[in-house]
Amino acid sequence: MPDNTPAHETLWKLIKDIRFGMLTHRTANGMLHAHPLTTQNRSIDEQAELYFFIPKSGELYERLLTDGEVNVSYADPGEDSYVSLSGQARFVDDIVQKERLWSPAAQAWFPGGHTDPEVALLAVRIRHAEYWDVDDSKMVQLFKMAKAAVTGEPPRQLGEHRELTLP
Repeated sequence: MPDNTPAHETLWKLIKDIRFGMLTHRTANGMLHAHPLTTQNRSIDEQAELYFFIPKSGELYERLLTDGEVNVSYADPGEDSYVSLSGQARFVDDIVQKERLWSPAAQAWFPGGHTDPEVALLAVRIRHAEYWDVDDSKMVQLFKMAKAAVTGEPPRQLGEHRELTLP
């Protein structure tokens, strides 16, 4: 990411091992709709973009050409980590970049390979990010919740919550 602050590093740490992100966009009638997509990045590039392969023949491709405002969310309940990213979607027509990001998982969905004209490389430039990351054990979390229930005060310090605005 352009700004290698601890918060930015934590953001990538939280999403890098989560296989699927849920990309939410607006449908033609204004409703929100989400699609599970595989994040292709091995790191976040200098433009703070995430990459996904999608088919050009699908509804998602058509909608994103019209309205590129999206949200991508990631969840790892086992690690108590949750991330919500807002940004602008665009399509990248760069065969070298497609090849660089290509993976066996992408090959399974697109047997024609990265040169298949049906394969679109979707880039989402992150504009805003928010994450929740709980390091406490389940037992400590339960204790804090029980204490809050007894005292009537909200639980304190159930993990790190940060918001980031990217350029």
